[in-house]
Amino acid sequence: MKGKRCSWCGDDPLYVTYHDTEWGRPDRDRTHLFECLNLEGQQAGLSWITVLKKREHYRKVFAGFNPEKVARFSQSKIDKLVADPGIIRHRGKVEAIVGNAQALLALEKVEGAFSDWIWAFVDDTPQRNRFTSLADVPGSTPVSTAMSKALKKRGFRFVGPTTCYAFMQAVGMVNDHMTACPCYKQCG
Repeated sequence: MKGKRCSWCGDDPLYVTYHDTEWGRPDRDRTHLFECLNLEGQQAGLSWITVLKKREHYRKVFAGFNPEKVARFSQSKIDKLVADPGIIRHRGKVEAIVGNAQALLALEKVEGAFSDWIWAFVDDTPQRNRFTSLADVPGSTPVSTAMSKALKKRGFRFVGPTTCYAFMQAVGMVNDHMTACPCYKQCG
């Protein structure tokens, strides 16, 4: 890639690939949106690279983040997951993924497609910021705060305003690539 990447991805090949091919690209795939929302919640208190390195195992043990399957996980399945060293073994975070699957299904019964509902927070149009420094990027915004409140009201957990903003960045609801980064134009 020619140009100067966003500095947050460093030089770890996994991180660089994530930055170059996924982060900030508009995504409306229901399963991937559900995955991203939950993995951002798993990050709470940790670095994103920690979660990224465990992502493939998360996909394996959480049924590819299929909400219908995850919503049916039993307590014994949750207990096994909490003991799995391939994921973050925080009971509250594991239980949140299962609860979030149930909340997503309940939301869709009332609101229709999760993708349409979540993208409505940005009027179905990616917001394009013009940051030149990581110091300028906010940790949350009024929109991520509104999203957080709406998700919590519907029973989602580990979806605070900062988590929601990170989710919005990851799925391209906002383009927060630095303006000097080649991905900025690609995600525009």
